[in-house]
Amino acid sequence: MAASFNQQFDQHGAWRREFSLRLKLLGDWMKDHELLDAALQDRLQRLETQVRADKVMVAFVAEFSRGKSELINAMFFSDYGRRIMPASAGRTTMCPTEIGYDPDVPPCLRLLPIETRLQPQALMEWRLVPEKWNRIDLDVTNAEQLAGAMEKVAETLRVTPDEARALGFWHDDAPADNPLPDAQGMVQVPKWRHALINMAHPLLKQGLVVLDTPGLNAIGAEPELTVNLIPQAQAAVFILAADTGVTKSDLAIWREHLATQTDAVAARIVVLNKIDTMWDALSTPEGVLAQIDRQCATSAEILGVPLSQVIAVSAQKGLLAKVNGDKMLLAASRLPVLEQALGEGLLGQRQHILQATVLAGVADLRSEAGRVITIRRRDLAEQVQELKGLQGKNFTVIRQMRNRIEQEQAEFGGSATRIHALRSVHLKMLRDVYGVLGTGALKAELAELNSTLKQPGIKFGVKKAYGQTFDRLRANLRQVQGFNTEIHSMLGGTFLQLNTEFGFSLHLPKAFDLASHLRDLDSVERGHVQYLSVGNAIRLAQPEFADRLVRALATRVRSIFEAVQTEMEAWNKSAMAQLDVQLRERRRNFERRIEAIERIQQAAGGLDERIEEIRTQEGAFVQLDTRLNELVAQFAREPGHAPGEQRTHALAH
Repeated sequence: MAASFNQQFDQHGAWRREFSLRLKLLGDWMKDHELLDAALQDRLQRLETQVRADKVMVAFVAEFSRGKSELINAMFFSDYGRRIMPASAGRTTMCPTEIGYDPDVPPCLRLLPIETRLQPQALMEWRLVPEKWNRIDLDVTNAEQLAGAMEKVAETLRVTPDEARALGFWHDDAPADNPLPDAQGMVQVPKWRHALINMAHPLLKQGLVVLDTPGLNAIGAEPELTVNLIPQAQAAVFILAADTGVTKSDLAIWREHLATQTDAVAARIVVLNKIDTMWDALSTPEGVLAQIDRQCATSAEILGVPLSQVIAVSAQKGLLAKVNGDKMLLAASRLPVLEQALGEGLLGQRQHILQATVLAGVADLRSEAGRVITIRRRDLAEQVQELKGLQGKNFTVIRQMRNRIEQEQAEFGGSATRIHALRSVHLKMLRDVYGVLGTGALKAELAELNSTLKQPGIKFGVKKAYGQTFDRLRANLRQVQGFNTEIHSMLGGTFLQLNTEFGFSLHLPKAFDLASHLRDLDSVERGHVQYLSVGNAIRLAQPEFADRLVRALATRVRSIFEAVQTEMEAWNKSAMAQLDVQLRERRRNFERRIEAIERIQQAAGGLDERIEEIRTQEGAFVQLDTRLNELVAQFAREPGHAPGEQRTHALAH
């Protein structure tokens, strides 16, 4: 039987830990040999943190009663021997729920009251105010207590239609989507706006984050969920009911919240759940199988996805089989097929991206460290030639040599003024970049859109306002790209002069490219376009919803701009660090040359002795370079496998 998602995620966790350890060992070795300056240490630490703390979010998206919570139970929590997430009849997840692990937070369930929707703060802002959340401590070793606490996410409130309208659950122009009033005219709405579950489950500790989303009405009323969380998930599992196929509300969720992310179609898996309802004793096994296959084909055609991305399962039977250790029932539930597809597709792709990032980062580190070793070897070779020229010379010639070295040292010290001027200009250009990417600039760019959305009633100009806003945001990023081109050109010219004048080997990193961030901005725009349709005109007419939409947009765009700023800082720090390193090495070279002359002046036999010492040091640097190559080469091999050893199928994707 193929490895389950749990097993494959265990392997993925071990893979990340070993890569993280290799990075740490490389950093320690470079530090021991004085090859790790502040900029390189910062880059190495960011690489190590990225690998160690990498999160993999899987979003489970479905309309109500599709068996979504049961599928989560079957895939992740069957070891508890019972349901953990509420999945019984009439008890289901009513609010978006994130399940993850943060070692700095004790095991707990945090619940954000639905009334916070009446206030303007975005979800991201509420995350920073933990005292506003209701907290329930969890005992992760007690399945009964854990399941009992999870029942909270299924809680509802009885409110008047007016209150439901204010909260975003009642629309006068769309009565078919409104909750049904009871005998007293009250309606039920979710009690909580968002839930955060922190628990030390083995998979969660390794970086898995499960996003459990409620039905269409709850999804649509929370724009930050649809424009921020779901699009950023590495995989989305869209769940249908096998007996009904793709319903109108299923199709609405797919088109509005999943199909918009065209760049991540391969990470969308469609699950046709509850196939056990089709296990008809009056039909032959072949007939049942043919019926399931037809439903899969029809669903794939309607949703516009490859048939291979539609997987039929029975979550309920899969959970039962895992709890009872029934291998035949587990195979019949087809749950292992889904787990294998999700594990190989998601984790294989994630490892490929992470490994490519690490290899590129380590290659840069090797290049920088190798350059330092080359400088030191070149300086030693020059010292040998210089000292050989003194063999057989008298004291006067040796003193003249010292005077010449001291004169070179003084001339080199005069370059400090020019380098200081370079740093000042560079810093000013960076301030211009940060001004374009700053919070104030972003707020100004969103002001017009915010004003348009706050207008009462139907907003006819909102599509144009959105287009203009994103055009300005893209223009800002292109302006930053222009600034970086200027910085690249300025540093390139200065580095060339210093290389020519002082024999440096300064090498400017490849120009920073914002193409990926521009694509992210395009993706955010596509995610927001869904709200500009006629069907969402009613929601947009509500000032509270429109305000939440802009705040959600600001949160997402700010994260993109902050990523650009972080990468820009890293690029510039790396470029200037080269100058610092070579200045330091040149100063050391002068010190070593003067020290050698002093030793020769003090002892007649010191010349030959010093030449032999330098040759010994040169051999040590050759060994240092060889060892550096060996350490770097390890990153091209899969962790846990000897060179040439066969990789497991789960990691070979």
